Amino acid sequence: MFETITIATDTRGVATLTLDRPDKHNAMSAQMLSELTEAAAMLASNSAVRVVVLTGAGKSFCAGGDLGWMRAQMAMDATTRSAEARKLATMLGALNALPKPLIGRVQGNAFGGGVGMACICDVTIGVATAKFGLTETRLGLIPATIGPYVLARMGEGRARRVFMSARIFDAVEAVDLGILSRSVAAEELAQAVEREVVPYLACAPGAVAAAKKLARDLGPRIDEGIVDHTIAALAAQWESDEAAEGIGAFFDKRKPEWSQG
Repeated sequence: MFETITIATDTRGVATLTLDRPDKHNAMSAQMLSELTEAAAMLASNSAVRVVVLTGAGKSFCAGGDLGWMRAQMAMDATTRSAEARKLATMLGALNALPKPLIGRVQGNAFGGGVGMACICDVTIGVATAKFGLTETRLGLIPATIGPYVLARMGEGRARRVFMSARIFDAVEAVDLGILSRSVAAEELAQAVEREVVPYLACAPGAVAAAKKLARDLGPRIDEGIVDHTIAALAAQWESDEAAEGIGAFFDKRKPEWSQG
């Protein structure tokens, strides 16, 4: 049914949603965004599913945006780019609003949109060797559509430590920033995720869904106006000379003109 993701559900109703492009480090293509949005709707409506675990296949959790998708956007007009950004925003919103517990199992590196994916989970457990980074500004872009979820997870003060610098940081700092709930050795990851899953199996599913909705209602506002604002901000940055130079330099395998690093 799906080509870029897989869903496997055990007899307890624990569904594992896996980003399944290991050869591309699970980078998000337009197809993956569409499939994840569809998967979120399927999981939300399936009463047999009690808990969802989000993970990635292979060495990386999610490397952010697919390079081919980004290259294609270079030739798009502003309206079409905005529509592409909305696909990402729609997917993030669907998973963020999932009326089931969403447990992040970060088995490898997470960059750009991958950090956003970690931040929409209710609890996120990661391996101690994982690296993280909001790397958009190296390309002359900004972490826009993932921004509301990153800020909701970290808080503005902590987010500003890494939101603009594109600095790569480790799992210890990811825990301090709030991206990860905790980090564990690779051989302990499965057990650590299971410890997060098990308590929900003793809870009333409807009450869990209602409690999660209440938490979202009481938390930072992420509504249509906020989403539209992030899309507009990203579309404006795509039109900048910096974006053209940064993305062009990336594909040319050279440093952009502003880089002194």
